[in-house]
Amino acid sequence: MCSNRWTQSDAQFENTEVDELISMLRETDVLEEQGDILHYLVVSHGLDYCTGLDDQDVSVTVKDLLKGLYDKACQHKLWGLVRHSAGMLGKRVEDLAKAVTDLIVRQKQVTVGMPPKHEITITGPLPENELRQIIHQAYGDDESTAMLTQELLVYLAMFIRTEPQLFLEMLRLRVGLIIQVMATELTRTLKCDPDDASEHLLNLSPFEMKNILYHIMSGKEFAVTTSIKSGHNFSHSVISTKSSKVSKTHIENIFEKERETDDQQQSDAEKQQGQWLRRRRLDGALNRVPRNFYPRVWSVLERCQGLAINGKVLSNNLTQEMTSGELKFALRVEAVLNTISQPEYRQLVVEALMVLTLVVEHNLSPCLGDVLHVEHLVHTSNRIFLQDQAKVNGDASLCCAKGKEMSEPENLVCGGAANICQHFYDSAPSGSYGTMTYLVRSVAQTLNCLPKDGQVDCNIS
Repeated sequence: MCSNRWTQSDAQFENTEVDELISMLRETDVLEEQGDILHYLVVSHGLDYCTGLDDQDVSVTVKDLLKGLYDKACQHKLWGLVRHSAGMLGKRVEDLAKAVTDLIVRQKQVTVGMPPKHEITITGPLPENELRQIIHQAYGDDESTAMLTQELLVYLAMFIRTEPQLFLEMLRLRVGLIIQVMATELTRTLKCDPDDASEHLLNLSPFEMKNILYHIMSGKEFAVTTSIKSGHNFSHSVISTKSSKVSKTHIENIFEKERETDDQQQSDAEKQQGQWLRRRRLDGALNRVPRNFYPRVWSVLERCQGLAINGKVLSNNLTQEMTSGELKFALRVEAVLNTISQPEYRQLVVEALMVLTLVVEHNLSPCLGDVLHVEHLVHTSNRIFLQDQAKVNGDASLCCAKGKEMSEPENLVCGGAANICQHFYDSAPSGSYGTMTYLVRSVAQTLNCLPKDGQVDCNIS
């Protein structure tokens, strides 16, 4: 999530002599310009490079100038510059080690870095210096995001001490994905492009940063207002809107019937456009799953040879090695789910697994067969959804459910994650056009072990 600004500063000064840069640094009073020049000097010459002598004939290094800039940025509350200069100076937030320990002792693993290639898992308490090295290693040259990660870890520790219910059904806190979701939420609320949203995120005050993180963790709706302080500096305020807690149990309640008029349904659809896509992204980024999810997956594994997800296989042997409620089993399942880098797609895979658990819990078949390819169930349900959309001229008929795209899912017009239509991601779990309905139809089509029409006993007790 590195800001384009620092990349541009490197290109801007690469053909400029060092003496000229030092002169430019001394002549400008604009802290952002000083930050650009010092960033380039750190990258090209290092912190210990001598920039000359001060009035008392004492050598002044780039590090000395950067410390001065950091102090001034703190005074002027230029939070983006504060975070970036702190990262370049190798600073660490207060109580970082204690914060990570507070999360881990409550059986929460922590990952830092951006998935899928640069994510590092922290599974035990570590000294502060080692934690800082791991975090900065995960983000490479992105000092701003590395410092933001330290900051968010402290806030997460505060929340888990005071409101542990926010972390129910979450085994692993993936800070990199949380940062991505925060930037996405700013893109949505400020109606700006992703690069500008990243810039706005890094410039939030510590109070507003903590506020946005809390709203995301709790699933509450919020809006962000922006006002210009001076020049190009912005002030942000986070405002709570209608509370709409992200439901952890909506998957289990798919059979609830709602009686609404057609006008009400149309009105709700207009208001809620994008809501379910956003919820799935949030739940996926937070690794939030339905209650008792992992023991229920264990029961599915008992009745098949394995579950294949993103090229990884959870073998039936795991049920011989671990109990259904064992943390080690839950971590194995979650590790496989975490190989999926798109949060919304991860959540559809979770929903597909929940449908399989319903098959087991209703005892529809004593054996589910060989290795079950869960992603195939998701893609089949998406295909059925698009077929229905084409028949009823639904929203997806404007993109993926028209023309030859119907037979070429790898070229979906809307560009949904993992070649799944955006409208499918944005469908509620329940209802005749809900994702769970299509996943049930997909399972019925795919699993040969299920009883056919007329073979199911309906016993009334």
